[in-house]
Amino acid sequence: MNLLFEEDGAFKTGTIVADNDASLQVDTASGKRIKLKAANVLLRYAAPAPTELLAQAEAQAEAIETEFLWEVCPEAEFGFEELAREYVGHAPAPVEAAAVLLRLQAAPIYFHRKGKGRFRKAPPEILQAALAGQEKKRQQALAIGRMADELKAGQLPAEFAPLLNQLLYKPDRNRPETKALEAACAELGKSPERLLHSCGALPDSHAYHLGRFLFEHFPAGHDGAGGTNFPAYADAVDPPDLPLAEVRAFSIDDAHTTEIDDAFSLTVNADGSLRVGIHIAAPSLGFGPDSDLGRIARSRLSTVYMPGRKITMLPEDVIESHTLDAGHNVPALSLYLDVASDLRVLGHETKIECVPVVANLRHHDIEPVFNTETLATGLPDFPFRDELKCLWELATVLEAARGQGSQSPAKQNRKDYSFVVDWDAETSQGRGRVSIEERPRGSPLDTLVAELMIVANATWGALLRDARIPALYRAQTAGKARMTTVATPHEGLGVDCYAWSTSPLRRFADLANQWQLISHLRGEPPAYPPKSADLMAALRDFELTYASYAEFQRGMERYWCLRWLAQENVTTVDAQVLKENIVRLDHLPLVLKASGMPTLERGVRVRLAVSEIDLLVAEAKATFTELIELPGPDSVDAGLTDNGADADGE
Repeated sequence: MNLLFEEDGAFKTGTIVADNDASLQVDTASGKRIKLKAANVLLRYAAPAPTELLAQAEAQAEAIETEFLWEVCPEAEFGFEELAREYVGHAPAPVEAAAVLLRLQAAPIYFHRKGKGRFRKAPPEILQAALAGQEKKRQQALAIGRMADELKAGQLPAEFAPLLNQLLYKPDRNRPETKALEAACAELGKSPERLLHSCGALPDSHAYHLGRFLFEHFPAGHDGAGGTNFPAYADAVDPPDLPLAEVRAFSIDDAHTTEIDDAFSLTVNADGSLRVGIHIAAPSLGFGPDSDLGRIARSRLSTVYMPGRKITMLPEDVIESHTLDAGHNVPALSLYLDVASDLRVLGHETKIECVPVVANLRHHDIEPVFNTETLATGLPDFPFRDELKCLWELATVLEAARGQGSQSPAKQNRKDYSFVVDWDAETSQGRGRVSIEERPRGSPLDTLVAELMIVANATWGALLRDARIPALYRAQTAGKARMTTVATPHEGLGVDCYAWSTSPLRRFADLANQWQLISHLRGEPPAYPPKSADLMAALRDFELTYASYAEFQRGMERYWCLRWLAQENVTTVDAQVLKENIVRLDHLPLVLKASGMPTLERGVRVRLAVSEIDLLVAEAKATFTELIELPGPDSVDAGLTDNGADADGE
């Protein structure tokens, strides 16, 4: 006796070897002997042979119309043999019964399984919904195939235009567009961004990298407006009765700075003592944390910097009315240092006032006449020469008091790079021609600005600490820098506490601390009271966001370095070994992995061949060609030491 049975969801045939009522021993059609539960047996038959039943049944099943079978089957639950009898009009032969079973099994939307060999007719409304879904899937499959074909032909499907950012940066794998893109990429062996670029979907590689950042951090509608646009806000209203400071303040910044947060002044008293003013822009006087502008700053947390562009934390009109621009009297929070003639700091005073700014000095104008060499040989005549010299001398004393040495190899070797992008120029890499200028870090101007910012941040941090007013501090212990609401030492800077307070136009931490300082000076309750949950939340968000923005800036600087190499057709570069096959290029802030590197110690200078610059993934192929020189005593530490302070002491 032969039988048809179900095992692991599949129909199989075999010959009975032993029948023990509850179980059977069966030789399957494939020649394997198995033990089978009687409940799994669907049909017992004498002929045809086990190897022939399913083949003949499948051929007959093809001729059975599913719709007709659904029409004639009963409303109640039924077995396949019962329906086969109704369908053929007589007791079904084994092949006929098996054919009906196969057709029932193959049409689950028409016939719902209720057990082994048992089914129930799908209700009409459920069937129609299932058929509609099936047709939708069929049409979707056709659409996926069509879109994939268009992509492979270098054409962008019409459906892709409104979904480009999602497809590039956060694809939804349930969408047909994503499935089409993945299918085309798999067939062509291309990445999604490469394929979409070849279809003309990306204006250039820069748009791809910037778009990824904007998609993550500035999605449309994230701040009540759209993308980088600002929502509607009430204007900042500064106090009308601020006293006018009797100083001539001047700032020191690079040529592209528009958010001028800090300026300085110097008054020489008759006895030779000094009154040094550190003046910080005070947008916090014009709006508070619960205002429209306060919420905007809380949402953005920091200005985003990148070569050629920036996304400001505050709207442009607010920046324009509070930046320390020459020719204007600007609301400011001023720290005055009383300094003896021998440059000892005797005391300090903080004032809320209006500061007349008389000049915005720029690095490229001042550094050629105010540098280490001219300080040693004699300064030529130029505006604010005497003030700069006196402030620099004070800065060196302040630096020494912190236990820092301006002539350390690390400080001598650190370099800054400025990126200037001419967006009106067209290159083979796209719109924008970049120039990259290198300047040694730790110049007299850098030291002057950094030390005065450090003393301001440390002094105001201590002021808030002693008043038991919470603030956002930058701390460093055991080499690890972090944000905290506790006045903890910053070991890298050599100060007892350090509260970021000198960049309120571009960092929320500084703006929040300025609100706290002004509340204290006015004798008012602080904007953020002790144990403020809002301040703790702001700290966490600021630290994560600030780090993310900094990472993006580094990534874009890497992109523009590679673009400069391509733009200038540079094929050979010199570099220093950092470790193993990782090198840093001379005169560019670019780190690459070099192939073919011999085993060399840190600081060895090598020459590399550069090729295959890929701006979409921001990578290039670098190959070792020759050894240039062994390391000197002052090599490769440039830029590697991060003590938590940038060029302006922050």
